[in-house]
Amino acid sequence: MTRATVKPGICGFTAKIEACMDGDCCKIAIESNCPAIQRLCKELGPLDPFREITYRGEGPRTLQLASMVLPHAACAVPPAILKTIEVAAGLALPAEVNVTIEKAEE
Repeated sequence: MTRATVKPGICGFTAKIEACMDGDCCKIAIESNCPAIQRLCKELGPLDPFREITYRGEGPRTLQLASMVLPHAACAVPPAILKTIEVAAGLALPAEVNVTIEKAEE
């Protein structure tokens, strides 16, 4: 099992993602107080890791569903789901990912 915690910023809706392989599919569980992320998790179902890591073909199902259920395009949770799937499937090594955003004085 692979786990990730996302602190997406000003919304305050921390998401805890768990991914585990079941044969050729990856199962996702997400704990979050965000209603949109809860809906995304319900809609995802088992995922094909090879589809999730590429834009070829239909592209990642995670991003397709996110575009339909999430009101905020910059939500950090969908990319975190993809990174968690990569590690769970053995397609990437686990590593911390950071984005720091600051408003600079002009």
